[in-house]
Amino acid sequence: MKLVVSRLIAVLLLVIPGLAAAYGFLLMKDALWDYFAQLGNVKLPNPEFAWLHFALGFILFLIGVGFIGGWIFFRDRKHNYVSSRFRAKRPPRPPRPQENGKPSE
Repeated sequence: MKLVVSRLIAVLLLVIPGLAAAYGFLLMKDALWDYFAQLGNVKLPNPEFAWLHFALGFILFLIGVGFIGGWIFFRDRKHNYVSSRFRAKRPPRPPRPQENGKPSE
């Protein structure tokens, strides 16, 4: 039962940023859609762009996608699926002494 609860928590940790990214994308889309709809209205002399909605959507989108991307990157890094330049740096091993008791040169 403990494994089921831990997996449910792990799924929720990915669903919440995914929903935030989707909502941010919708905010950006709606801001652009409203602006282009105002451009087509002949009665409006000066259409206004909703910068606050667009910026909030952009921030939510970046946070959500960044969290999910980072989670995937560190999971792949743990399983050694990444390229050699992204692998963790390990210090060099000290040389082993020889079997006859003398230190190696």
